[in-house]
Amino acid sequence: MLFSSPTFVLGFLPLCLAGFFLLGQWAGGRAALAWLLGASFFFYGWWNPAFVALLAGSVAANFLLGQRLYSRGGRVWLAIGVGGNLAVLGWFKYAGFLAAIALGPVAPQWDIVLPLAISFFTFQQIMFLVDSYRRDRTPTTFVPYATFVAFFPHLIAGPIVRPGEILPQLAAPDLARPRDDNLREGALRFVLGLAKKLVLADSFAAFADPGFNAAAAGQNLSLLEAWAAVLAYSLQLYFDFSGYSDMAIGLARVMNVRFPENFNSPYQARDIADFWRRWHITLSRFLRDYLYIPLGGNRHGAPRRWVNLMITMLLGGLWHGAAWNFVIWGGLHGFFLAVHAAYARHTRALPGPVAHALTLLCVILAWVPFRAADLGTAANIWAAMAGLHGFLVPRMIIDLWPALSVIATPVAVLPWLGDARTLSLPEAILCLGLGWAIVLLLPNIHAMSPRARLGALTAGFALTVQALLLAPHATPFLYFRF
Repeated sequence: MLFSSPTFVLGFLPLCLAGFFLLGQWAGGRAALAWLLGASFFFYGWWNPAFVALLAGSVAANFLLGQRLYSRGGRVWLAIGVGGNLAVLGWFKYAGFLAAIALGPVAPQWDIVLPLAISFFTFQQIMFLVDSYRRDRTPTTFVPYATFVAFFPHLIAGPIVRPGEILPQLAAPDLARPRDDNLREGALRFVLGLAKKLVLADSFAAFADPGFNAAAAGQNLSLLEAWAAVLAYSLQLYFDFSGYSDMAIGLARVMNVRFPENFNSPYQARDIADFWRRWHITLSRFLRDYLYIPLGGNRHGAPRRWVNLMITMLLGGLWHGAAWNFVIWGGLHGFFLAVHAAYARHTRALPGPVAHALTLLCVILAWVPFRAADLGTAANIWAAMAGLHGFLVPRMIIDLWPALSVIATPVAVLPWLGDARTLSLPEAILCLGLGWAIVLLLPNIHAMSPRARLGALTAGFALTVQALLLAPHATPFLYFRF
């Protein structure tokens, strides 16, 4: 069930909220929390009921082990718990990939279905075990813990929240009491996130998908087609996941739960470390606190720090998917972070605009393997972005600007740009210009004034309703596949 589908917006959500608040008034907070837990499992089972048992079993086993670690400690039990979670994740997500590496062409072709959200709820529960061992959380009972893991606003694609942030809120006696400020703020945040997804992200997909699909089929893109596809995908991913995060934060806020922010205008970052402090903030925090720092962080000299950065980002890339293109993406960011660490230590900082442009270029180039079907597709697109496949421009545009004929080859249309019309190029330029102006010049939704947010809501509301009700199908969020 997608947040951006009529089934969710007009069916599941109103019923869930009505039951939650009515039970809170009539039967108390425990009954309301139990309702919320049941609704969250129903939400998860809508995708595939068979995997509800996996989620429930994982929640129960980790709760029991977490209680044991909280009361009596035990490094061995912690290792067993973390290892068990990683083993389950490894089987479903990485067994085929690892078998292909080890056995090559003779590797068995396992038909393993990847359970929805397994990466996210595995990380949530690893944090619970580690924080239980450290006694860095409050005591809890089963229903609040199960709701913390399965809470539908963040179950599928985050934010990745720490137990100490959410468990006390879920245990609050007045959790299910309607609060006007939270209802208003949460609903506004949800609708603005919905607009990001339906109006912006899905629109940019129309320019990104044709180019990447053509490259995957072996077609050679021209310079403009490749750059349009990559710039469009960079915006699609931004608005898709930023919109999802806004919707998740808004939904939780309506139910009086505050999630941490997950985006802070990451394309406005002035260096690659700043980008990772702004992009998918809760994942970056998890990788820092539960991987990079335990590896040694920056405590053992510069070379060890560079190795730790590379290991952290390679594993972060693998977390996104069991494929070499995600390894390459993680490796690129590990390399960028290591270079930045060395540069910042020994050399004066670049001027702000230069640093910003260089950071953005690195991020955009790294999105190519992240989106590409395989490494061959990524290499094809990188070559096209470098101009190795030619610089083609629609003949109508060259007729209007003859000087272009010196460097460009006139063609009837650009076949892999948008819907392959002559006007696709001007349309793409205008749409991309608007999208990049939004992400580079405007503040995040949570940083806007109430008046600015109301203006953004007014500007996109009609288009959002139209896309919600009249679109032939709801497009899944990109991070659902991770």
